[in-house]
Amino acid sequence: MGEWLLNLPIPWMAFIIFAASYLIAACVYLAVVRLAVDDRRARAFKAFSPGMLLPLGTIFGLLVGFVAMQVWNDFDKAEVAVATEARALRAVVLFAELLPDAQRIHLDTLVNRHIDEAVNEEWPAMAQHRLTLASSPTALLEALQLTLLMTPQDESQRGTQREMVAALNTALDAWHRRISISQSGVGPIEWAAILLLGLCMLIAVAMVHSDNRLTCAITVALFATTIALSALLIAAYSRPFSGAISVGPELLKQIPSHAGPRSAERRAYLSPFRQLSTA
Repeated sequence: MGEWLLNLPIPWMAFIIFAASYLIAACVYLAVVRLAVDDRRARAFKAFSPGMLLPLGTIFGLLVGFVAMQVWNDFDKAEVAVATEARALRAVVLFAELLPDAQRIHLDTLVNRHIDEAVNEEWPAMAQHRLTLASSPTALLEALQLTLLMTPQDESQRGTQREMVAALNTALDAWHRRISISQSGVGPIEWAAILLLGLCMLIAVAMVHSDNRLTCAITVALFATTIALSALLIAAYSRPFSGAISVGPELLKQIPSHAGPRSAERRAYLSPFRQLSTA
């Protein structure tokens, strides 16, 4: 399905998908009804077993459920990856308060640089599937290198160093998962299978009810609505980092605000490590 459609607001996306479904349904209805005027074709249509609708509907439901499960799992994983990255970066900024001013300022600068790059460069690239694992989070890697090269002066700084290394490794792992998930989506073969099977269902329904035009029109419209709703739900969530329903960098944007003066939250978070230095 086209990227232009997937990036539309939900109301416009719904309007286009439902309009296209009803248009196709109307074409199927008119074609079957006109062909059924001929007695030989009408008998052939009526010979089509209504029992075929059950396996067709079952296969369509299984296919839609399989694709929808994949899409929603990817969306949930994207949310978890971003939240994990933000939580790890927040921990780095908080622990940096226990370091000397020069190291703290350097780490804060690297964390802020990583967030700026993520918001302004990575998110647009992920939305267009242009960011791959071949790239690297240079700011995070520099922060990890700086932390590993620190020479702790007391037990407090040793504990701080261990926690910061663990937090930075967690952030790096979450970054890799975020980039990997940004490459996921519903492929053209999956979309083609859903739409082709939906078309087969519409044709089968129209053939079974071809002797009664009103019943045929109502049934075809109901099936078209089902197909359109299924396609809308999958399309709305098919791109975890783009479109009207997507995972944004809001959690990451909140991290720089923690680099200012100490708050009560900072003091509570760091108090166990301060006690080590006074023990």
